[in-house]
Amino acid sequence: MRELFDEAFGKSPLDPQEAVRRTTRGPSRKRFYARAGMLEVADGFAITLDGKPVRTPSGRSVVAPTREIAEAIVAEWEVQQETINPLTMPLTRFANSVVDAVVDRVEAVADDVAKYLESDLLFYRAGYPEALVAREAAHWDPVLFWAADALGAHFILAEGIVHVRQPDQAIKAARAALPVDPWSIAALHVVTTLTGSALLALALTRGVLDQDQVWAAAHVDEDWNIDKWGGDEEVAARRAARLVDFRAAASILRALNPPSG
Repeated sequence: MRELFDEAFGKSPLDPQEAVRRTTRGPSRKRFYARAGMLEVADGFAITLDGKPVRTPSGRSVVAPTREIAEAIVAEWEVQQETINPLTMPLTRFANSVVDAVVDRVEAVADDVAKYLESDLLFYRAGYPEALVAREAAHWDPVLFWAADALGAHFILAEGIVHVRQPDQAIKAARAALPVDPWSIAALHVVTTLTGSALLALALTRGVLDQDQVWAAAHVDEDWNIDKWGGDEEVAARRAARLVDFRAAASILRALNPPSG
C-alpha cells in the first residue's frame, strides 16, 4: 500500500495538479483489497483496507479528523474496480499529502497562502470592455467588502497587471483569519492555488460564498473569453481536472468549518 501512495499519489501537499500528473505517468495498479473501512482512533478515524491501516510513503497512518471525511475517503476506495484509478480519488490524495507533509508545517503552508494576498486575483481589474468590468465587480467586490468589514483587511485595487504593493496591515489581518488545523489550511491552500485567490478561499472557508460561487468568481475572465471566442477542448479538460480537486478541498472546508447560525 505504501508503494501505491508513493508512486501514484505523490508527496506534494501543495500542488494538486502535479499529483494528478504523477498518476498519468505510472502503471495502473490492480485492486488488491476486498473491503475498505475505517477505525476510530484517538485523533480521528484511521482508513483501513481489509482491516489494515493505510499508510503514507513516510509510514504514517492515514487518519481523517472526522467521521464524515473518513467515510468519503473510504467511499473512494470502495468504488474502485479491477484497477485503482487515483484520478477518481482526490480526497485520498489530499489525505496522503496532509498527513505526510502538512501536519508538521502548518505555519509554512499558511505563509504560502499569505503570499497570494500580495497579488490576489481580485485586486487586478480589467479597464474595458464595460461589461467585463461590471462582471468582475459583481463577483469580486462583495468579497473585498467582506474582507474589509469582517477582517479589517483593506486592500488596494489596480487596473491591468502592473503590481501594486498591498498594505502590510491588510495582509496581516487576512492572514490572521486563516485556519490553524492542518486539514483546513491544506484545503484552503488547494483552493487558493486552483483559483489564484486567497480571499476567495477565505470566503469559502467562512461560508461567505459557496463552492459554485467561488468557482465562478475564479473564472470570470476565462468565461468571458469563452463566451466571446468559444472554448478549447484541452483547456476545458484541464479545468475539469482542477474542478475535481477543488470540490474535494471545498468538501473538507465545509466539513471542518460549518457555517455558524
